Amino acid sequence: MSPRSPSVNEELRRRSRERLLQATVELVDERGYEATTLGDIACRAGSARGLISYYFPGKRQLLQSAVHRLMHHSLQAALDREPVPAGEGAGRERLARAIDAILGLAQERPLLMRTHMAGILTAEGFIQCPEQQRLAFLLRDTVERYGTEDADTDYRLLRALLMGSVVAVLLPGAPMPAARLRAELFQRYGLDWELGTPPSEGPEPPLEGPPPLQEPPPVLDPPQVLDPPQVLDPPAVQETSSVQDSSPVQETLPVQDSTPVLGREGAAAEG
Repeated sequence: MSPRSPSVNEELRRRSRERLLQATVELVDERGYEATTLGDIACRAGSARGLISYYFPGKRQLLQSAVHRLMHHSLQAALDREPVPAGEGAGRERLARAIDAILGLAQERPLLMRTHMAGILTAEGFIQCPEQQRLAFLLRDTVERYGTEDADTDYRLLRALLMGSVVAVLLPGAPMPAARLRAELFQRYGLDWELGTPPSEGPEPPLEGPPPLQEPPPVLDPPQVLDPPQVLDPPAVQETSSVQDSSPVQETLPVQDSTPVLGREGAAAEG
């Protein structure tokens, strides 16, 4: 029996890796991250337990690669769906399909996608694996066909917006409706609601920003304090005019003695 050629060995390794990635998606989606062991994954994939360590540094890296592969396949299927976008509006249709594909995964596989987003925020962070690079290439190509002038920057921005939307859909206790988030993204990129795969519930109005600041009412000057009314001096008391007797005042004349005045000679004679 002749030895296998390098190309055959490479294809076998690729298939083994694919089976491990697919088994990881299925088990974590069914049981959750903590309840899924590497032994369970190897058993589901029909591979040896040691083969996982050959391909991946650990369980967290395996999960990220598995979810990036799922996202890449979902996005590729959406872009290739008939009728394939063509013509003048092809770039806008492709971007709409990309948004719908990622939001659709958050709704169809909430446990898996929530676990994936939580893993990205751990110390290991974002892992640059082959599956992630394929997904990045496809998203960047979508942005370029949309008509951006700076594909590198706009690709990173689109990736951040999609990741934020997935977190918002899956946020425990305060989830956002996927249709509302779709409306926000479509409004930002100027996409018509009918593009892509519109949800059955119909368009959602975009979120309103905070109410515009209104000018405060004008501060009225305090009421003018009027000077107290001037206290007028009391009217001058006029001197009471003396009551004049209408009767004429008769001048009192001295009473004259009617006795005749004796002369000196008489007085002496009496003596």
